[in-house]
Amino acid sequence: MWPSGGRHLWPSGETSPPQTHARGHLVYAAGGVLAVHTERGTSIVPANRVAWTPGGFGHYHRAHGDTDMRIVFLTPSVARLLPDRPAVFLASGLAREVLLALTGPRDHDDAAPHYSRSARARLLRVLVDELREAREQPLQLPEPRDDRLRAVARMLSERPADNATLAELGKAIGAGTRTLSRLLRTELGMTFYEWRTHLRVYHALVLLADGHDTTRTAHACGWANPSSFIAAFTDIVGTTPGRYRTRS
Repeated sequence: MWPSGGRHLWPSGETSPPQTHARGHLVYAAGGVLAVHTERGTSIVPANRVAWTPGGFGHYHRAHGDTDMRIVFLTPSVARLLPDRPAVFLASGLAREVLLALTGPRDHDDAAPHYSRSARARLLRVLVDELREAREQPLQLPEPRDDRLRAVARMLSERPADNATLAELGKAIGAGTRTLSRLLRTELGMTFYEWRTHLRVYHALVLLADGHDTTRTAHACGWANPSSFIAAFTDIVGTTPGRYRTRS
């Protein structure tokens, strides 16, 4: 364990217990995909994002694909420069390199530089400055509270390629289309199309991290052709599936 939090190699499906830390921390997936669950919802953290969880927020992590998780805890004086709520930032190249430097090499060589306290403090300040300059770009799956939406979410998660309409899904759980549409707007701030697209992209992130190619992933997640999948994925994630795969 490194003093700054460290490196943790998690097999696919590994889940941490619910926990709360006094200090806020940054989480980065150098490989694989992490899901960070807080009371605000589920944030997806692929290799081009950094997740921030302030001190005092209950949370837990789940690995999708074999995941190289990096954790950096921040002192209160540095943490106050970041939001007082969970957030996900687009990671610059410099931010990624600083995270790796603070938590060990990316490969399996244990030989890593040992920084003095003052050098580490400077690196942490560079990291936080980079995140403050970056725009927040969450990949968030809001957690529905209503039991009817939860039931629909389960069906969509179990069968992401299913193209059932909202009316068909509602019939299966005994809820009308108008009711479900209203709940989606009020609870999640999304249309059904937007919500299902986010759920599908979430599954695509997992499949790509597990090594599936773009075409197979597109079909498994409900897209009839790869070009439509690439467009939706790029719009939400900020990079193409092919580039994302090479980073995972």
